[in-house]
Amino acid sequence: MDRLSDLGEFLRRHRALTRPEQVGLATQGRRQVPGLRRDEVARLAGLSIGHYARLEQGRARHPSRQTVAALVQALRLGEPAAAELYGLVRPSVCRRRPARRERVPPEVLRLMHRWTDVPAYILGWSQDVLARNPLAGALHDRLSCDDNMLRMIFLDPAGREFFRDWSEAAHAAVTELRKTAFVAPDEQRLMDLVGELATMSRPFRRLWARHESSGIVRRSVRLYHPEVGELRLSREIFTIDSAPGQRLVTYQAESGSRSADKLALLNTLLAPDFGEPASSA
Repeated sequence: MDRLSDLGEFLRRHRALTRPEQVGLATQGRRQVPGLRRDEVARLAGLSIGHYARLEQGRARHPSRQTVAALVQALRLGEPAAAELYGLVRPSVCRRRPARRERVPPEVLRLMHRWTDVPAYILGWSQDVLARNPLAGALHDRLSCDDNMLRMIFLDPAGREFFRDWSEAAHAAVTELRKTAFVAPDEQRLMDLVGELATMSRPFRRLWARHESSGIVRRSVRLYHPEVGELRLSREIFTIDSAPGQRLVTYQAESGSRSADKLALLNTLLAPDFGEPASSA
């Protein structure tokens, strides 16, 4: 089966398994189908019946993040099933989308791209990845949700393998997101991001509900890339005065270390595939 056929089969199966009383629907008399009808799922998810029918028939090629989140809620999917649904639509759900209109200062871009042996990238105010140098692109190349750090950590299937100290990375990312939400609580893009993460990730929901700080972010990190193995790196985060809210993140390996050799190998293997340097949104 192809991905769209698999998605249709998944939706039909879980629609049949979901009982009306589970989703607050009253039942009267004998029902002709097990579980829910198509029109009931569509209504619960806020979709047109035609749109939902196309999803089940494998004819809707690009379900949005909002559609996937609505289906998770409508079918009352638990974490394993939600992860399976996410995996079926990942090529479209995680496709890169334009970041919030944040212009990266060209001087910072030029500086970042001069560092051929240091992975570096620029984060925006809601942890969107606004730009990378080639080595950072090579480091992130196996991640599908690479447009935002929180999606990398909580939604990308490869995130737990990439971030070896996953729990620490998750706490730090949520703490930063909470700081941003405090400053701009009514920003629609931020609200959409929180809603998406809360719907798709139980670990995010738990952390977001705690309202606690993770403390100081550690400088040392452990990352994993399947081509070179585990990397032990020192992380530095610099604020960009000419672009408030933006941060420049760099990773460095100790000179002469195995991680330095692995970074050099990664540069040799992958960096040339990236062509022209990434530009800001």
